[in-house]
Amino acid sequence: MVNNTDVTSATAPCVVERHSPHALQFKGARWARTLMRWLGWSVHFEGLPSAQGVIVGYPHTSNWDFPIAMLAKASMGIPVNFLAKDSLFRIPVFGRWLRALGGVAVDRRGSLGVVGGLVETVRAHQAQERFFWLGISPEGTRRHTPGWRSGFYQLALQAKVPVGLAHIDWGRKRIALTEFIDLSGDPKVDYAYFAQAYAQSRGYHAQQAAPIQPLPTTPQTTPPLATSAAPTPTPAIQENSRHG
Repeated sequence: MVNNTDVTSATAPCVVERHSPHALQFKGARWARTLMRWLGWSVHFEGLPSAQGVIVGYPHTSNWDFPIAMLAKASMGIPVNFLAKDSLFRIPVFGRWLRALGGVAVDRRGSLGVVGGLVETVRAHQAQERFFWLGISPEGTRRHTPGWRSGFYQLALQAKVPVGLAHIDWGRKRIALTEFIDLSGDPKVDYAYFAQAYAQSRGYHAQQAAPIQPLPTTPQTTPPLATSAAPTPTPAIQENSRHG
């Protein structure tokens, strides 16, 4: 079931469509759920709406986001991929470990560009009815930036897949992935929705979280997709839920 939620004024033509997130269910690792509870984290997840999509992880302000996200990923049991610099995969042992976690090497030398290449990857998985979700940190760095990079947005629009909103909330020690939307195609509408959804989430270094707005487009600050040495995919699982 899809519910329409209007986040614009009465005269605005675009709406953001919300998905019911229960279509696909998963069984995660008990040890990961136990460890997350022992660390004091609550984790919330209700399933995925489709076999392909993009997950936005926000805010990303610390190296500690990555291990917490990996524990959340294990607790859910879903094979979500994430982007990392291609040079990291050439490091002996570490590169194999990163790939086993779900890392996808970013090759900026491809003829289609990073976004174009990922769009083709998603479309290939759609055609073959294969699972492919990609976790992306739209900030692209732990340092403060003036906004979000646009790669995740371009990818979701071009591939026509839903966007999952994953919260890394250190203020309440809460990870949540319970909301999935179809982008309207109007950045003003969509970013207003993102800002409302993430309003209560606080990063480990709250002052370093980027404002939720598109990063100004300049040759120096807008690579096709955001990556970092410690990328942050953020799938999560709802405690005490039952997955088949």
